[in-house]
Amino acid sequence: MNIYVGKLDYNTTQDELKAAFEQHGQVESVQIITDKYTGSSKGFGFVTMPNDSEAQAAIDALNGTQLGKQTIEVNKAKPKVDRSDNRGGGGGNRNSGGRRW
Repeated sequence: MNIYVGKLDYNTTQDELKAAFEQHGQVESVQIITDKYTGSSKGFGFVTMPNDSEAQAAIDALNGTQLGKQTIEVNKAKPKVDRSDNRGGGGGNRNSGGRRW
Protein backbone atom coordinates (compact mmCIF):
# COMPACT_ATOMS: atom_id res chain seq x y z
CA MET A 1 0.00 0.00 0.00
CA ASN A 2 1.24 3.48 -0.82
CA ILE A 3 0.89 5.85 2.14
CA TYR A 4 0.88 9.66 2.06
CA VAL A 5 2.65 11.42 4.92
CA GLY A 6 2.01 15.15 5.15
CA LYS A 7 2.94 18.05 7.42
CA LEU A 8 6.45 16.68 7.82
CA ASP A 9 9.07 18.73 9.61
CA TYR A 10 11.36 20.06 6.88
CA ASN A 11 14.33 18.48 8.69
CA THR A 12 12.86 14.96 8.84
CA THR A 13 15.06 12.44 7.05
CA GLN A 14 13.98 9.39 5.07
CA ASP A 15 15.66 7.20 7.69
CA GLU A 16 13.61 8.78 10.50
CA LEU A 17 10.40 8.34 8.53
CA LYS A 18 11.28 4.73 7.74
CA ALA A 19 12.04 4.00 11.40
CA ALA A 20 8.63 5.33 12.47
CA PHE A 21 6.82 3.07 9.99
CA GLU A 22 9.00 0.01 10.58
CA GLN A 23 7.55 -0.21 14.08
CA HIS A 24 4.34 -1.37 12.41
CA GLY A 25 5.67 -3.70 9.71
CA GLN A 26 7.88 -4.11 6.66
CA VAL A 27 8.69 -0.93 4.74
CA GLU A 28 9.44 -1.34 1.04
CA SER A 29 10.37 2.26 0.24
CA VAL A 30 10.36 5.81 1.60
CA GLN A 31 10.46 9.01 -0.40
CA ILE A 32 10.41 12.56 0.94
CA ILE A 33 9.46 14.95 -1.86
CA THR A 34 12.00 17.71 -2.43
CA ASP A 35 12.12 20.89 -4.44
CA LYS A 36 13.93 20.17 -7.70
CA TYR A 37 15.86 23.45 -7.58
CA THR A 38 16.82 23.77 -3.91
CA GLY A 39 16.72 20.12 -2.85
CA SER A 40 14.88 21.08 0.34
CA SER A 41 11.92 19.10 1.63
CA LYS A 42 8.43 20.12 0.54
CA GLY A 43 7.04 18.79 3.83
CA PHE A 44 5.44 15.60 2.55
CA GLY A 45 6.38 12.16 1.32
CA PHE A 46 5.32 8.61 0.62
CA VAL A 47 5.94 5.29 2.33
CA THR A 48 5.25 1.98 0.59
CA MET A 49 4.41 -1.05 2.73
CA PRO A 50 3.77 -4.40 0.96
CA ASN A 51 1.37 -5.77 3.60
CA ASP A 52 -1.96 -3.88 3.57
CA SER A 53 -2.91 -4.80 7.16
CA GLU A 54 0.47 -3.59 8.45
CA ALA A 55 0.11 -0.43 6.36
CA GLN A 56 -3.35 0.24 7.78
CA ALA A 57 -2.03 -0.35 11.31
CA ALA A 58 0.74 2.20 10.64
CA ILE A 59 -1.79 4.74 9.32
CA ASP A 60 -4.03 4.26 12.36
CA ALA A 61 -1.12 4.47 14.80
CA LEU A 62 0.82 7.37 13.26
CA ASN A 63 -1.85 9.76 11.96
CA GLY A 64 -1.92 12.80 14.24
CA THR A 65 1.27 11.91 16.10
CA GLN A 66 4.43 13.96 16.51
CA LEU A 67 7.44 13.28 14.29
CA GLY A 68 10.22 15.76 14.83
CA LYS A 69 8.63 19.11 15.60
CA GLN A 70 5.43 18.50 13.60
CA THR A 71 2.18 16.61 14.03
CA ILE A 72 2.02 14.49 10.90
CA GLU A 73 -0.93 13.58 8.69
CA VAL A 74 -0.92 9.96 7.49
CA ASN A 75 -3.41 8.33 5.13
CA LYS A 76 -3.68 6.01 2.15
CA ALA A 77 -2.23 7.77 -0.89
CA LYS A 78 -4.66 8.62 -3.65
CA PRO A 79 -3.69 7.44 -7.14
CA LYS A 80 -1.75 9.97 -9.16
CA VAL A 81 -4.00 11.89 -11.54
CA ASP A 82 -2.92 11.72 -15.17
CA ARG A 83 -2.70 15.33 -16.27
CA SER A 84 -1.26 14.61 -19.72
CA ASP A 85 -4.61 15.30 -21.40
CA ASN A 86 -5.02 18.64 -19.65
CA ARG A 87 -4.39 21.24 -22.32
CA GLY A 88 -4.75 24.21 -20.07
CA GLY A 89 -7.89 26.11 -19.61
CA GLY A 90 -9.28 29.30 -18.30
CA GLY A 91 -8.92 32.25 -20.54
CA GLY A 92 -12.05 32.36 -22.60
CA ASN A 93 -13.79 35.66 -22.95
CA ARG A 94 -11.75 37.98 -20.81
CA ASN A 95 -14.46 40.56 -21.21
CA SER A 96 -16.93 38.40 -19.26
CA GLY A 97 -19.80 39.75 -17.30
CA GLY A 98 -21.19 41.68 -20.22
CA ARG A 99 -19.06 44.70 -19.41
CA ARG A 100 -17.42 46.70 -22.13
CA TRP A 101 -14.11 48.31 -21.53
